[in-house]
Amino acid sequence: MKGITIRAQKWGETKRIARLITWAFTGQPHSDGREAQIYQHIFGCLDADVSLVALARFGRIVGHVMCSEVKIDGEYCRWAGLGPVSVLPRWQRRGIGSALIERALAGLRLGDWRGCVVLGDPAFYGRFGFRHDPGLVYPGPPPEYFQRVVFHGPEPKGVVSYAPVFG
Repeated sequence: MKGITIRAQKWGETKRIARLITWAFTGQPHSDGREAQIYQHIFGCLDADVSLVALARFGRIVGHVMCSEVKIDGEYCRWAGLGPVSVLPRWQRRGIGSALIERALAGLRLGDWRGCVVLGDPAFYGRFGFRHDPGLVYPGPPPEYFQRVVFHGPEPKGVVSYAPVFG
């Protein structure tokens, strides 16, 4: 990750980040094409609790990650959802996505969040401590792809819901 800087997103960067997200998800089999819209809505409503960018030389944004609060059984309880995680295609496989995720999780821990959930590849997200928990449910996708990492406190049980814009 030589030459890459990670920092908090600035307000004037939303359009650039939306384009990056679109490019990163175009053609991906797991994409429904709405990732940039979701990001813009969450960030615009001030519901993003973490929104970080990865910068290459000359300030070019090459990656982004966002976390926003989720509900468990209809209640907010200081749990966040990780995603979307985006890296420009030609910058992928260089550790940028992993560095963004690690930094986002560290920010959540410092912010006294209890844990984080993610919908994604268990082999990839397992590296960051995410595990499938049958007691924590997200209806729809195969259950093993919905995972959580507990920072502190009891392991929650129930149905997880993201902001309505996630669909």
